[in-house]
Amino acid sequence: MFKNLFKKKTSDNDPFILQPLEGELLPIESVPDPVFSQKMMGDGFAIQPTKGAVVAPVDGKVISVFPTKHAVTLVDHNGREILIHVGMETVSLKGEGFTAFVKDGQTVKKGQKLLEVDFELIKDKVPSIITPVVFTNLSDNEKIICDEQGIRII
Repeated sequence: MFKNLFKKKTSDNDPFILQPLEGELLPIESVPDPVFSQKMMGDGFAIQPTKGAVVAPVDGKVISVFPTKHAVTLVDHNGREILIHVGMETVSLKGEGFTAFVKDGQTVKKGQKLLEVDFELIKDKVPSIITPVVFTNLSDNEKIICDEQGIRII
């Protein structure tokens, strides 16, 4: 009983972000599209994916699953908006190779599957499968850190 009283609770202020796709973590500046690499939409990171399951990087709510299923926008419990944009120019695929597991307005838990992407099917049809993860509304004093401790907002 006492263990539960003093057990550390995961708070809404948990700064750690789960990597939403398996693969190599890359700086946002390496995304082959200036809208992302020049942080026009916000700060973040990118992933060179090796598997197709896209999971929620935080606890929160789905704001939008794009009709073409190539991107999902979430909001965490602190009001931070997160865009996961799978690949470059993937909107042109009109949903081919993508399966959505969530819908607009749905509450999600960190690690919950959002999308499945068939990278083998789409990789030769688009310029890149590098996937940016962008925080579109960080405050001026917040930034994304990716290091040996993990991905977090400070």
